[in-house]
Amino acid sequence: MYVDLLYTKYSMSQTKKLICVPYMKEKVLCDFGERIRQLRKKNDLSQEQLAEKTGFHRTYIGMVERGERNPALVNIKVFADSFDISLSVLFNDKSFEKEVKSGKEK
Repeated sequence: MYVDLLYTKYSMSQTKKLICVPYMKEKVLCDFGERIRQLRKKNDLSQEQLAEKTGFHRTYIGMVERGERNPALVNIKVFADSFDISLSVLFNDKSFEKEVKSGKEK
């Protein structure tokens, strides 16, 4: 598994945004990581605060958010519990919807 990370700079805010570019079929790891980042920021948590809440190491949180780790199902449940949401709500995001093109799944 190999993932490149690209940084882009937005001219208006001058803030950097991490973009995960997966190779092969690991897009789901990038999508999951982005979802964890969304929820963490929505709950006004730093990576370190989320690490304390989940019991995971702070570097693991960053690696998950960048799509560099493939978390086990039990760890995914820990993330959902730390945000006080169900697994179905955790995965209820447009990034997890299948792309359909010309009647075929992509």
